[in-house]
Amino acid sequence: MVKVLDRLLLLLFSIVVLIVSIVLLFAAFGLIPLDDTGNFVYRVYKDIHTAVSFIVVTFVVLLIGLRLLFVSIRPGSRSSVPSIDQRTEIGDIRISLDTVENLSLKAAGRTRGVKDLRARVKVSEAGLEIILRAIVDGESSIPQQTEEMQANVKKHIEDITGIPVAFVSVFIANIQQQSSPTFKSRVE
Repeated sequence: MVKVLDRLLLLLFSIVVLIVSIVLLFAAFGLIPLDDTGNFVYRVYKDIHTAVSFIVVTFVVLLIGLRLLFVSIRPGSRSSVPSIDQRTEIGDIRISLDTVENLSLKAAGRTRGVKDLRARVKVSEAGLEIILRAIVDGESSIPQQTEEMQANVKKHIEDITGIPVAFVSVFIANIQQQSSPTFKSRVE
């Protein structure tokens, strides 16, 4: 939620800076008459409604600028690589989701008759949610293959990472087509 708010503030700040830049460019090229500029400055000094509006807008833009400055120089901002963080007695452990995906592919690849594997990992409060997509050879029982894949992946991930696996979902996309032998014609 904070990242969305910061992005919204950045958008608003950019629009305000863009508008101010355009107005200043118009004034520099003489496209805004000096009388209009003088009248605006006079109203800021003498008209309470204009002064309050000007002060509020300027103060909001100042606060947005300070927030964006703080976000940009804040120490300890983590890298954008999604990871699973664990704390031990000795220190912190961070395991990237790519690592868990590759471990899942390795474990699922041990199942006979499985080809073209893809994995996606999501983190939930219950544990890891692993989604596998595979193409099988069509020679073995699909329910047995998928159960074996699920068990292999769950056990392997929990043994290697120590992170509980909530569920392993397997999607069989297709069966592998048997390629018929191709004959090359001989030219004599």
